[in-house]
Amino acid sequence: MHGANYRSGSGQSFTRKEFIKGKPQLLIKKFQGGKRGTYRYRVQLLINENIQLRQGAIESMRLTANKTLEEKAGEAGYYSRLRVYPHNLLRENKQIATAGADRISEGMRRAWGKATSLGARVREGQCIMELYVNEEHLGAARRALKKACVKLAGTPTIRVEDWSKPSP
Repeated sequence: MHGANYRSGSGQSFTRKEFIKGKPQLLIKKFQGGKRGTYRYRVQLLINENIQLRQGAIESMRLTANKTLEEKAGEAGYYSRLRVYPHNLLRENKQIATAGADRISEGMRRAWGKATSLGARVREGQCIMELYVNEEHLGAARRALKKACVKLAGTPTIRVEDWSKPSP
C-alpha cells in the first residue's frame, strides 16, 4: 500500500509500541541541521489541511531542503529544524496476490494488520520544518522549501518572518 491510503488520519491514533513485535524503526536520521547561531530570518513550511504524513515523506523533504540549501549557503550559513515527530503506528493488512488466494486469504475478517511504518498527524496551519538564514541566503531558503514541498501530500505554504525583532 502507498501513502495515499494513510493520508487522512481518522480515528484514534495507535502509539503503544511496547505491545508490538517487530515494530518499525524511525527513518528520520536528524531533526536539526546546519549550524546554530543568530540569524535574521525564519522561513517556515506550513501545511494547509489536516493530514497524516508518513515518515518516509518527512525524511525525503528534510533531505531535499538541506541538500539544496547547503549547496548555496554552505553548512555554516543556515540552521534547519524539523517540527514534527512520527509516532503514530500505521498498520497494513497485506493480501495474498497469487493463484488460489481466494481460498487462503481471510479477506477483511479480523483485519488488524501488521505495523509497517510510522506517521505524524499534522493539523491545519502547523509548521513542519523551519530554516533560519540571513538576508543573503533568503532566496535560496525559499527555493529549498519549494523543492521540498513536492515530497509532501497536501498543499504546503512558505512563510518568511523577520526573526531579529523581539516579539512582544
